[in-house]
Amino acid sequence: MANNGFIGKERFEETFKHQLDENGRIVQMNYLFTNKFGNNENENPIEKDRYRIVWMPGCPYANKTVITWKLLGLDKVISLAQASIIRSKKGWVFGPEIDETDPILGKYESVDPVLGVHYLHDIYLRSHPSYEGRSTVPTIVDIKTGLAANNDHMLIPTYFARDWKKFHKKNAPDLYPINLRNDIDELNDWIWKRINKGAYAAGFAKSQEEYDEGYDKFFEALDIVEERLKKSRFLFGDYITLSDIHLYVTLIRFYQTYYNIFLVNKKRLDEYDNLFGYARDLYSIPEFKEYTKLDLIKKHYQLSTHLRAKFGNEYGIYAIGPDESKWELPNERYKLSKTKEIFLREDN
Repeated sequence: MANNGFIGKERFEETFKHQLDENGRIVQMNYLFTNKFGNNENENPIEKDRYRIVWMPGCPYANKTVITWKLLGLDKVISLAQASIIRSKKGWVFGPEIDETDPILGKYESVDPVLGVHYLHDIYLRSHPSYEGRSTVPTIVDIKTGLAANNDHMLIPTYFARDWKKFHKKNAPDLYPINLRNDIDELNDWIWKRINKGAYAAGFAKSQEEYDEGYDKFFEALDIVEERLKKSRFLFGDYITLSDIHLYVTLIRFYQTYYNIFLVNKKRLDEYDNLFGYARDLYSIPEFKEYTKLDLIKKHYQLSTHLRAKFGNEYGIYAIGPDESKWELPNERYKLSKTKEIFLREDN
């Protein structure tokens, strides 16, 4: 593959320039659209066919949103738009997987058929004309107004599970049981800070100190979860909750890309007996598997212009491995359960 489209580290710096602290570290960006879903003033109305989720298959945050949406049957009332895995300079784009340095960009016009825009960022500027940060996925767009409704990836799955119940499918899984909500919230926050952000801190580090800190947090957390899953099929016992979805999307990417790209290479996922069996157990569920695009995940992290720049992939080399057939290997996690059912059911 030719090096067409390769830009040096300035592309990486440009992408995250609004997230740099005084020491040059990349920090978490504040969510721009945070209105809750409900029937009160200043809340997003809960209505059928009013919203559209913008996701990108490579992104773990968008991935957990879409898995939750599908499990609950909300695909019947909220539509889905898929952005390209290759980010343009302006941000997430609807259309071919190309960058603005590709000679055909500008000649190929592609817009989302519902939102009527080529770039997700157009929705952000329509909603906040003075906004200078990045547009992110997932973003939920209000089709009626044409404005962004919410882009808080930590809470969107919670809103779907808690506030959209009247549109859940019959006998939908109860992913957010009332008696576990505080524990689920606490564990989700821990997974986010220690595992997901640990991997990104190592991968996006610009100093040895930053890398070491992220690396240590990531593997210390994985060791804790590995031990927890020794006697428990899922994070809270016999039934899948939102916490399992939060963890799953990062484990998938650890296996597919983080080990090599982010240099979190102490151990591979398949060297953890419990974690890898647990991740395969979840992958075998149709709603998880359908929205786990293994090949697109690898391509996003390896071929995106801003990530190629960070990791020096000048010629756009795309790795063949790891062995994706391992995701189909059988596991015996069911032996840890007292029941064959993997979900609590809302109707019960």
